[in-house]
Amino acid sequence: MSICLLYFLLFLFLSVLFFFMSLAFMIMNYLVMIEYELISLNSSVIYFTLLFDWISLLFMSFVLFISSMVILYSEEYMHGDQNLNRFIILVVLFVFSMMMMIISPNLISILLGWDGLGLVSFLLVIFYQNMKSLNAGMITALFNRLGDVAILLSISWMLNFGSWNFMFYIDFMKNDFSLEVVAFLVVIAAFTKSAQIPFSSWLPVAMAAPTPVSSLVHSSTLVTAGVYLLIRFSPCFNDYLIYLMLFISSLTMFMAGLGANFEFDLKKIIALSTLSQLGLMMSILFMGDSDLAFFHLLSHALFKALLFMCAGCMIHNYLNNQDIRYMGSMINIMPLTCSFFNICSFSLCGLPFLSGFYSKDLIIDFISFSGFNMYIYIIFYISIGLTVSYTVRLCYYLMFNNYNLCSFSCLNDQSLIMLRGMSGLIFMVIFSGSILSWLMFSTPYFICLSFFMKMMTLLMILAGFLFGLMIEYLYKLNFNFVLSMFFYSSLWNLSSLSTLGVNLFPLKLSGLYMKTIDQGWFEYFGVNGLFNFFLNGSSLLMILVNNSLKVYLLLFLIFIYFIFIYV
Repeated sequence: MSICLLYFLLFLFLSVLFFFMSLAFMIMNYLVMIEYELISLNSSVIYFTLLFDWISLLFMSFVLFISSMVILYSEEYMHGDQNLNRFIILVVLFVFSMMMMIISPNLISILLGWDGLGLVSFLLVIFYQNMKSLNAGMITALFNRLGDVAILLSISWMLNFGSWNFMFYIDFMKNDFSLEVVAFLVVIAAFTKSAQIPFSSWLPVAMAAPTPVSSLVHSSTLVTAGVYLLIRFSPCFNDYLIYLMLFISSLTMFMAGLGANFEFDLKKIIALSTLSQLGLMMSILFMGDSDLAFFHLLSHALFKALLFMCAGCMIHNYLNNQDIRYMGSMINIMPLTCSFFNICSFSLCGLPFLSGFYSKDLIIDFISFSGFNMYIYIIFYISIGLTVSYTVRLCYYLMFNNYNLCSFSCLNDQSLIMLRGMSGLIFMVIFSGSILSWLMFSTPYFICLSFFMKMMTLLMILAGFLFGLMIEYLYKLNFNFVLSMFFYSSLWNLSSLSTLGVNLFPLKLSGLYMKTIDQGWFEYFGVNGLFNFFLNGSSLLMILVNNSLKVYLLLFLIFIYFIFIYV
């Protein structure tokens, strides 16, 4: 039995087991916390704590199900790679780190899973060993280290309270300034992991990893770890923190949707789509409904994982070409993969009655009903339109555009193992929204809106459809908006600001120091001057100790001369 099949069966079995356990815990309103004392330091005791409730079990079930399909898919996608076993073990370590983070109510054990995610994600991003992958991996790792530092600071701050089990302090965190600091640090850590502004630039760059990794990382594991942690901490946020973070996450959602409309890299478009949906989850979380954020987190994980799998299948067949301008008429060549891709795209747009519709429509109705200000109302509807816009643009390029590349004999839909992995997810993409909406919400949401506000979602979807077609029309006319395209596709210059913006001043300062100190007058009179002085002195001493008769005779004459002078 191959290692891929072994882990596929193991993860699938555990996924089904955890799913039924979560149903049982949900029905009985049951929670299990297991504590094991590791070490005691004076009054501080370090516990290894595990928390099992319906949220953690359901999320683990979804992560393991997606991981099992990704591992099955990887068997053919990574076929011929000499390091396939190493790749699968890295993916398993990644899933294990996510499991550790999900079931931990203790900040120290959360840090173990959190750090494991950061380390293994770096190893997976640099899996293709070239300079581009190394740069992408370094940016990813350094941004994630910022979140690790915030978690470490929160651990050191919670030393004041005698325990790192934040679940014990959740009721007090709103009113106690000391505990509000912990909540703020956790929000900073979650923002780095989930790539919110100003930490957004690492998410599209991390696409240098193999596509199965992208499918796993950008759907249910690394980027959703921050959202999941904030769902756990959601009762702790005070009003000032909520308004600030709501503003930032809504801007992230808008920025990513806008950037995806001007991007031509297939995987980066889907990555920016993930960033937009993360902004949506964060926004609804800070508006006070963590259950709805968790609902969208689960439904989004399924269709985004399958979307990446379909993109990987297309890239695989196009001999690793990712530029959508070279693709086209794929519906004729790869009908089953394109069908899966379109179903996921429709689910992403919120087409009734696919899985994405149940969460997105409920979120939009909740926002319309919540009575927040006009800015939130407008930016959410614009972001919905942008989601439909980049989806229509992508489908236009892939499915209906002219075939733009020379003929390849490998373009077919015969990759059976990859199709099996994708087929396992497609039924969940179609049915999971309705199933989760029945399971998670014991009482239905009653949202009473006017007819116009209820129809606003459909109107914005139609407007987004027209906007996507308009962008393509302007591009085909060679309309001069190259500068604006660069601005939008570079995430409002965040990519430059987060690299050169941090490095430019220290690099220029170090260059100035090198010219003035290492290569200037300091060098001449300092180290270099001392070197020359000692060199000349030692060369003189070498002449004196050379045992030459001429030297001894010369010294004798100088000695006689001084005697006659002073006598």
